Amino acid sequence: MTVLPLLTWPILTVSIALVITSLALSMFVLLHKNRGGGMSDLFGGGMSTTMGGTSMAERNLDRLTIIVGLVWVACILLLLALYRYFPDVGVLS
Repeated sequence: MTVLPLLTWPILTVSIALVITSLALSMFVLLHKNRGGGMSDLFGGGMSTTMGGTSMAERNLDRLTIIVGLVWVACILLLLALYRYFPDVGVLS
């Protein structure tokens, strides 16, 4: 059974990418400005005033958050496919 250890590197690689994108996605979501009307109002965040428009940095942060979110979803779907089509990988026997 030398085939099974060769199939573990894609799962390990995608799992590491999933952890990295999970951390990056949570960081990018926390970097967004408070817009009010959500859970932040529950803890006193509703007193802040907002400026009229959005800055270029906020638009870039929005785009980056969407891209990282799509990579995160792709990693989850790829792991699902890998575990679905190779169910014996990672099983101790």
